[in-house]
Amino acid sequence: MPTIDGAVVLVTGANGGLGTHFVHQALERGAAKVYAAARSPRDWDDDRIVPLVLDVTSAGSIAAAAETAADVTVLVNNAGAANGASVLGDLAAARELFETNFWGALAVTSAFEPALRASGGTVLNVLSVLSWLGVGDAYSASKAALWQATNTQRLALAPAGVHVAGLHLGYADTPMTKGVDAPKLDPADVVRSAYDGVETGAYEILADDLSARVKAGLAGPVEALYPQLG
Repeated sequence: MPTIDGAVVLVTGANGGLGTHFVHQALERGAAKVYAAARSPRDWDDDRIVPLVLDVTSAGSIAAAAETAADVTVLVNNAGAANGASVLGDLAAARELFETNFWGALAVTSAFEPALRASGGTVLNVLSVLSWLGVGDAYSASKAALWQATNTQRLALAPAGVHVAGLHLGYADTPMTKGVDAPKLDPADVVRSAYDGVETGAYEILADDLSARVKAGLAGPVEALYPQLG
């Protein structure tokens, strides 16, 4: 069964609202070391936390990080972006969003695959309830793509003993959702649910009731998910 106790954890997007909690809660659960990866790493004032330069849209940055952190046993693909991009009209912003939310996450997992295979490690992809609900426009599309890639990674890496989990959540109270007028989850609770799920061997971790309801609704008619179609 996957465990955080004694693990070497790498968190992408470590400076963000969820990322900070992923770093600290990993240590609370007994992680031996946490690589706090970000484009501009900060000082964490803790010898167990190793700041690491990692731009998930840069192949060179990813390769350098994988070489430095070759002892990783748990990879948390938390880095993400939201830029209001649309899947209609000018697609430049949508392509930019996919570079971070989809291609970036895939590239990071691929770079750390040898270390994860060697350790029989764990991958946690931070997705969203919008993986299953298209109201987020290009953001929803990018997370939906990563959800399907997570399923494929899970099948491909299971024979090597690598556990791949996906985390789905509604809006969390982080800087990314600052402009959203909706109920928000406590990011500490989200990360607690995520690590609980990892340590119980869950493949899909639903951090809130909204995610559970939307997931259940996928089996119904599309009009039930999107009443605006009526």
